[in-house]
Amino acid sequence: MSQKYLAVTAILDFRSGSIQALIAERGWSSLEPKARIGAAYDFVRNEILFGYNSDDALPASHVLADGYGQCNTKGTLLMALLRALDIPCRFHGFTIDKGLQRGVVPELVYPLAPSNIIHSWVEILIDGTWINLEGFILDRDVLSALQKTFPGRTSLCAYGAGTDCLQAPPVEWVGTSTYIQKTGINHDFGVFDSPDDFFAKHRQLSGLRGLLYRLIVRHWMNRRVARIRQGHVPDIPVGESSLVPAQELIELKEGV
Repeated sequence: MSQKYLAVTAILDFRSGSIQALIAERGWSSLEPKARIGAAYDFVRNEILFGYNSDDALPASHVLADGYGQCNTKGTLLMALLRALDIPCRFHGFTIDKGLQRGVVPELVYPLAPSNIIHSWVEILIDGTWINLEGFILDRDVLSALQKTFPGRTSLCAYGAGTDCLQAPPVEWVGTSTYIQKTGINHDFGVFDSPDDFFAKHRQLSGLRGLLYRLIVRHWMNRRVARIRQGHVPDIPVGESSLVPAQELIELKEGV
């Protein structure tokens, strides 16, 4: 097995003090391989909340310090933890249709969002087979809120979810592939040894649009996710125009 799937990189900085301290505190290294995978996976899925960081290509230690992330950044942290636990893994890059983010992206800025959004999942090598891990993106409370809001739906591609089995999506680690945004995928970039290799070729939200995202929009999105987590799932408008609730605009201006 190639050592490249266990290598430290600038993004997968699993020798950092914070990541090593987490692993030691949880005692994960003493577990058998499948349990190690499950422990790291469950931590990233539920203890690192669904949210939006300042950049896709943050080091894993930065994502851990943030305490939240989305597909790319939570995946980076999961990869770092897995490699630290001697679980070979690689990066698989995609794009998803921006409709998957509707309800999280504020309607005022939704038309400015890229039509295709960078997405990824983690692939692990276990017992000679590559297994896909994507189901860690939404934390338990966000997923539960969506399930309760849409009790009769099986298919959903919005609010950060892209699944044809909303009420029972394959998100738990049971030794097989997990998914929660798969149905939103519209382009496959293929596999990469590390996120570093992928982001050296594929980046998004640069220039003025990137600055607005980092300074304003992502904070707005994170507040919307926090409300979803509490059970307040916003309606998705029918048609191209919509009104943004006045309270959201007040909070945005005040930096709440």
